[in-house]
Amino acid sequence: MHFISEELEDYAAQHSENEPDLLQRLNRETHQKILQPRMLSGHFQGRVLSMISKLVNPKNILEIGTYTGYAALCLAEGLAPGGELDTIDVNEELVDFQRKYFDLSNYKNQIHQHLGSALDIIPTLNKKFDLVFIDADKENYIHYFNMIVPLMNKGGIILSDNVLWSGKVLEELKPNDISTKVLLEYNKLLKDDPRVETVLLPIRDGLTVSRII
Repeated sequence: MHFISEELEDYAAQHSENEPDLLQRLNRETHQKILQPRMLSGHFQGRVLSMISKLVNPKNILEIGTYTGYAALCLAEGLAPGGELDTIDVNEELVDFQRKYFDLSNYKNQIHQHLGSALDIIPTLNKKFDLVFIDADKENYIHYFNMIVPLMNKGGIILSDNVLWSGKVLEELKPNDISTKVLLEYNKLLKDDPRVETVLLPIRDGLTVSRII
């Protein structure tokens, strides 16, 4: 579902920073070889993630849901000197694909891959985070959020992807649609939770920016 016309989306991308060459290659190979390439952040959203990360200048970034590593590389562009990015995914088949592009980047020694359940891995990281990007299984968004908030530095930013869910958040809820049900609850939580201040941006499939108070 396009919330603005494809022509306007293209115009926005054309008048934003160019997609770096390495990310163009990653984008192309993802579409050629990997299932569900729509999951990739892509040029415009990638530049948004990069800009937010550069504004935050984080020492520690956490990404939940790596896919092929596009968003991780965008977020890494804003890392403070000596900063680190931990990224978690459950798909073993994508680990080597991700690593190939991480190793081709300027951040190969700063990006740490973790394979498995984020709910199990996050408590083992022993870090305080300045920037978190949630882009994994929607059913666990609330669990991720509640687990992450105590691990955030004050003023830190939590980014949540796919919060408009192709417009399903406006449709009548189907009894078996767990993902939409959780996202509706999650969006309300972000609006009402006194620990954060939140703005929901209608970028691509919906991107929420929440700041730890």
